[in-house]
This record gives sequence, structure tokens and C-alpha cells, in this order.
Amino acid sequence: MFLSYLKKISLNIKATFSKESLIGASLFFLVLSSWYVLRPVRNEMAVANVDDLPYLLAAGAIAMLLINPIYSWVVSKTNLTKIVFYCYSFLILNLMFFLSTWKFLGIGESVWVGRVFYVWCNVYSFFVVSIFWVVIINIFRNSKTRSFYGVIMAGGSLGALFGSEISKRFSDSFDEFGLEFFTLSAAILLFMAMILAMRVTKSKINQNIIEKQNIGGGSFDSIKNALNKSEIRNIASYVWIWTCLMTLQWITAIGIIDDWSSDSQQRISFFATIEQIVSPLTLIIQLFFTNILIRSIGIKGIMLTYGFLFLLAYLAYGIFPSIAVVALVTVTLRVFEYGLNKPTREIIFSTFKVNDRYKSSVLIDTFVSRFGDLTGSALIKIAGFTSIASNAFPLLAIPIAGYLSFLGVKISNNTKIKSL
Repeated sequence: MFLSYLKKISLNIKATFSKESLIGASLFFLVLSSWYVLRPVRNEMAVANVDDLPYLLAAGAIAMLLINPIYSWVVSKTNLTKIVFYCYSFLILNLMFFLSTWKFLGIGESVWVGRVFYVWCNVYSFFVVSIFWVVIINIFRNSKTRSFYGVIMAGGSLGALFGSEISKRFSDSFDEFGLEFFTLSAAILLFMAMILAMRVTKSKINQNIIEKQNIGGGSFDSIKNALNKSEIRNIASYVWIWTCLMTLQWITAIGIIDDWSSDSQQRISFFATIEQIVSPLTLIIQLFFTNILIRSIGIKGIMLTYGFLFLLAYLAYGIFPSIAVVALVTVTLRVFEYGLNKPTREIIFSTFKVNDRYKSSVLIDTFVSRFGDLTGSALIKIAGFTSIASNAFPLLAIPIAGYLSFLGVKISNNTKIKSL
């Protein structure tokens, strides 16, 4: 019995490794490589403008809200291949603009260039990934290809490591050359991703899209559907609450870390250790266990589990605020997010009607996610104004975690997964 079970698991794992899944993984590798080259520079801009971060985060959220109707308008008039070309070309041109501004106009030292770049990087990070998932959820939609999502996510994890390594190699050049090597590398990687994505949309992998057919609809479809359609509204609420809770736990963790040590070197070492645990563990789960666990636990089980994980995390922070708890909570939440919950949410997006697959999924991945960050930050500020003790505030977030699980069950009950 046990041997037959192991054989079944082995066959399931083998089935997730195919030409199609490896192409999808390669595409995600290039997309996340492009972003992770820029990410350390974005973080440096955050440090340089730390006092203005709430305003910059708000500016990023407003920018995403304004860009979404423009994106929806473009999508309404065209097809998947052209969507990839228009969106990624626009982002590449933006990178070239920053390169030119920094190198030729001589205003790289301007504080406003750093602030604009920080806001733009946040928009870039969300949209470049969202467009990638638009391609995936519109092509990998049947019961077989949905099982590829774990392997595809693993390609992204490898891309994040690769992009971070490039950025690390160029770190010494920042003082002399500024954004030059970072933006150029990101643009090249995104250009390669664009070419591969366009080939994928025109290949035999794409059996569900009529290439010459426009998506149709209007500019404000994503916003209207998020307000009027219960299935879209529920998943949008889920993502909003999840990002809010993640922000709350991270800010709480920062406070515990600060109390633990005032030594920057010790804190950096702690963060690096966390990354060394999270990255390989997530990669192993994505490669070998994501599909098996989603099939075994089911969408309902995974969507339900997130709330319980947050509940346990906040109880631990409230009762045992220690560095060991921070490490355990951080590793658990991040591995669960990228190993299981994110692929599950994309499976749910793949069940939407065509208009929502192209538009609502992007609104949720961009504006709603950023709005969740803002909400979490605002709640922390409110707690400060009301003099709520820092170790008591996580306990007040427990009902929100419970509601997240309730939403997860509601979404999974309304999700019909079938072969398309």
C-alpha cells in the first residue's frame, strides 16, 4: 500500500515536469530576474526616503488605480500577444527613460528622481508579474496544465535568486554609474521575457485563445466587476486582508527584532539566515510538492489554512514576542504563500470569465495588494495614536485572521474547477 502511494506521488511529480511547464518556468525566471535586479535599488531609495515612505506608498497605490483603467482599455481593443507586447514594451521604454535621465541629463542626484523611481518600481514589480500571470492563467487552464503552476513558480524563485545575484554584482557601480547597469540589465531580461511570452501565446501550447479575437469590454470593467461580482469581490477582499495581515505581522516583527538587537550587522545576518532557509525550502516545495498538496488538501483547505496560520502567528507574537518566534512565523508564512497559496489563487483566477482573467486579476494583483499594505500600515499608525501596547495589537488582529479563513472557504465553495 505504502509503495503504491509512493509510486502515485512519483508519477504526479513526473507529470508536472513537461516541455510546457518548463517553458512557463523559463518565462517566470526572466520576469522575476528583471524585477529582482531592480529590487535592491528600490530598497535603497526607500532607506533614503524613509520619512516619506507612507506618502510614497500612497502614491504607488494611486498610480496603480489610475493605470488599471488605461490597461483595461488597451486590453479591450486587442489580444493576448499584443497585450504582452504593449505592456512590456512600455515598461522597457520606462527603464530606458530612467537610464537616460540618470546618465545624460545629470539629475541623478535629485531627491525627486529617487522618489519617482521608488514609486515606479512598485508599479513595475506588480504589473510585470501580473502580465505574466495573465499569460499563464489564460493558457494553462485545463486540469493537466494547472498542475504545472508549482514548477512555474519554481522558475520564478530561481529568477529571483539570479536577479538578486546580478544586482549584488553591480552594487559597487551604483555610486559612480547610478541606475545604468541595473536598468539596462532589467530591460534586457524583460525584453527576453517579452519575446518568449509572445512566442508562447502563438505556439501550440495556446489552445484556448483565438489569436485574432479582441478581449472586448470597457476601461472600467475591472473596477466595476470587483464591486458588482461576488466572486471577484470575495477574492479581492481575500487579497486585501491577506496583504494587510502580512504587513501587520512584518511591522510587529520589526519591533521585536529591534528590541532583540541594536547591532545592524547582527540584524542583517538574521535576515540573511531567513532568506537562506526560505528560498531553498520554497523551491523544493514548488518543484515537488505544490501540485500534490493542492490535490490532497484541496483549494478549500489551502484557502482556509491561511487564516489559521495568521491566527497562530499573532498569538505567538502577543504571548511569546521573541526572535525565534519571528523566524518561525516569517519562514512559515512565506513558504506557505509562495509554495501553496499563490498557485492556488492563480488556479482560481483561471476559472474566471475571459474579461475578468485579463482585467480583474491584474487589478487585484496590483491596486488591491498595494491597498492592503497601506491598510496594514494605517492600522499600526492608529494603534500608535491610541496607545495600544505593541504586544497587544497582534491579538486584536486575530478576528481579521478568522475572517480571512471564512472568505477562503466562501471563495472555494464558489470556485468550479473543471477541465476546459
